[in-house]
Amino acid sequence: MGSGVGKRRVGIRLRAVILSGLLAVLSTSGVQAQSPPPPKLPAGSSQAAGQLVFATRCASCHGTNAAGGEFAPSIVERVPLRTDDELIRLLHNGLPSSGMPAFPDVVDQERANLISFLRTLKPFGGTATERTSVTLEDGKTLQGTALNRSATDVQLLGDDHQLYLLRKTDSGKYRVVTSQVDWPSYNGQTTGSRYSELTQITSANASRLQPKWIFSLPGARSVQATPIVSSGVMYVTYVNECYALDAGSGRQIWHYQRSRTQGLVGNAVSGANRGVALAGDKVFMVTDNAHLIALNRITGALVWETPLADWHSNYNATGAPLVVGSMVISGISGGDEGARGFVAAFDQTSGKELWRFWTVPKPGEPGSETWQGPGIDHPGGGTWMTGTYDKDLDTIYWPVGNPGDDLIGDARPGDNLYTDSVVALDPKTGKLKWHFQFTPHDVHDYDAMAPPSLIDAMWDGKPRKLMVQANRNGFLYVLDRTNGKFLFGRPYTTKLTWATGLTPEGRPIVAPGHDATHEGTQACPWLNGASNWYSASWNPLTSLYYVQTNDMCGIFTRTDMPFQLGHGYMGGSFSPDPANSGGRVLRAFDIQTGKAVWQLPQTGAAESMGGVLSTAGGVVLFGADDGAFAAADAKTGKPLWSFQTSELPHSSPMTYMFDNEQYIAVAMGSNIIAFGLPN
Repeated sequence: MGSGVGKRRVGIRLRAVILSGLLAVLSTSGVQAQSPPPPKLPAGSSQAAGQLVFATRCASCHGTNAAGGEFAPSIVERVPLRTDDELIRLLHNGLPSSGMPAFPDVVDQERANLISFLRTLKPFGGTATERTSVTLEDGKTLQGTALNRSATDVQLLGDDHQLYLLRKTDSGKYRVVTSQVDWPSYNGQTTGSRYSELTQITSANASRLQPKWIFSLPGARSVQATPIVSSGVMYVTYVNECYALDAGSGRQIWHYQRSRTQGLVGNAVSGANRGVALAGDKVFMVTDNAHLIALNRITGALVWETPLADWHSNYNATGAPLVVGSMVISGISGGDEGARGFVAAFDQTSGKELWRFWTVPKPGEPGSETWQGPGIDHPGGGTWMTGTYDKDLDTIYWPVGNPGDDLIGDARPGDNLYTDSVVALDPKTGKLKWHFQFTPHDVHDYDAMAPPSLIDAMWDGKPRKLMVQANRNGFLYVLDRTNGKFLFGRPYTTKLTWATGLTPEGRPIVAPGHDATHEGTQACPWLNGASNWYSASWNPLTSLYYVQTNDMCGIFTRTDMPFQLGHGYMGGSFSPDPANSGGRVLRAFDIQTGKAVWQLPQTGAAESMGGVLSTAGGVVLFGADDGAFAAADAKTGKPLWSFQTSELPHSSPMTYMFDNEQYIAVAMGSNIIAFGLPN
């Protein structure tokens, strides 16, 4: 009999796993300081019957109020994000990769009652509900709600509606902490240089770097966002999610999330989202279904939402917006699915659209003559990376992606403007000032998404306003950003076969025989490019431009396909060429000559996409191809330090000063890791 009871207890535990699969799908993170009691439900109702199902099968893991237990986390926050059909599939199929077995015998009325009960659970908003009073060093008292806390810190929403980050002192009282130097936008500044003037971490002490805290994003696969820090708070995103963290401890302050869009196509489906923009009391981000949303910076509450485009037309969104004046500006994804690209500006207060620039003209408009054929109907030209802004010239510069379909140009003879270009826009009107096209009539998916860096430097003995980009097509370009004039260009990879050089105007001299074929054709660089969207860095102290490069050739295979809604429009496939494989190399370029002053080869299969940060402390920081986060001497390239994360980087690092300590933060896999010097 005892054995039977034991088996029944085991059975109850196993049944509790019905919802413990939500450990991956419905889990939340952060401390819930206090959670509400189970809801009181009418006797005899389906909700009450479902509550009994939950109590006997799920509560031993998730707790009686579903707020988390010893064996499984809270599901209160995530249940509202799932439809009934999704919950039914979850119960029926399980999630074996996450430890949840299939449970097909929970069916019919029992299942309906369980779901009915789950619908009565009330989200806590991602924060605690604990009333707290803390005494500061000066004797003053702060009262409010503890959003999170540990033995040494408190994240407090005060009764004055201000956010306080607090640290306990030796006396048991608290002091208020914040950041002294922020990283307020995707690239730190609007110039796209990924350079910081912080000097606490130097080439002399970088070897002492150590992890200070780690925050894991539940359910995330590979975070591509750059963390943003302002007023002591870090904001980081995954697809349809935004977290606000204490930048000094990594503790969660709030979490915003919405469900993913079913039936979507494009990169957002895989979880790509590269971050937020900040202005005033708002956080701006894009959603997978091509909406721009504004969240309250203190609470994470939704302030407004504006559609960028109809996702049913093959649009999605992944890029971090850009703040310019009173506007927030966003691009769009969907170029690989044939969607017509654009850049659009919105009022920060209301979300009202102010202007829109289309990256491909309509038939009959200026520039449409560069599209000879029906290809202009599904042209691509996505704008999925963050642009840059020159305040002095009052000009926005935005990179533009490939034409569609990516690998077949038969239906679009001509240069196909403004794809594979950088466009200079008037921020007041969105009208085009000038453009430069790097790869006319692209048939290798060499979009121009590598961030353009705005550099003020000497050129031909005179001070010049420059734009520098290590383009995906394998050429390093220097332009005059006042007018788009081509100044210089040369290959920056050791393997470049699709073109033999550039004309005096900067137009590539295409080498025949490298277009995709049904049998497969080799071209260098491969489709991922000699570099890609991950950030480069210009350091004005060393006058060097640091780029993560890729010396690899590829096989381009043509697959004829019609344009279809809900489908990709690549026109083929690609793979590395095993006979001409290459690797990831960090290179430091002299932009005057285009030559590498030093280079640092890495170990790996060149599958990483880690960007670069350089500082006034003489350090270059980067995600390495072997899964490490590493530092090198900015002048010589000498390796200084590395920390193995065992995750391939798909993001770019940043740095900030918090509580008078310099931190360097980066997303590696599903983790945000902050590094600093020993205290």
